[in-house]
Amino acid sequence: MTDLSDALEASAAGMRAQASRIRHVSENIANADTPGYRRKLISFEQTAGTGLVTPGPLRLDQSALPRIFQPGHPLADSEGYYQGSNVDLVMEIADAREAQRSYDANLRLFDQARQMTLSLFELLRR
Repeated sequence: MTDLSDALEASAAGMRAQASRIRHVSENIANADTPGYRRKLISFEQTAGTGLVTPGPLRLDQSALPRIFQPGHPLADSEGYYQGSNVDLVMEIADAREAQRSYDANLRLFDQARQMTLSLFELLRR
């Protein structure tokens, strides 16, 4: 039964990691028009011993912020420019789709392991 519980634990860890990724992607999308906002990036790490995936440290995208010309903007400098956000909505939507599909795959694995466990209990009860 250890293998089934390991499968449940691994898929649950994968779902937690992807849920964290989806949360950061949604924060990026929500702040796409916020001046000076830097895109949040998350990586995954494998825990020692168990091999389970966990979200790694949060990093900020250090790519250059675009300079936007809008002289009437309150944050504009003397030349009429202010720093925009480095969030690319196309990239964020692609990341969200990838994270959602990975979450769904882990959910299917979790459900299959759960079904196998229930079937095993039914066999043992007979």
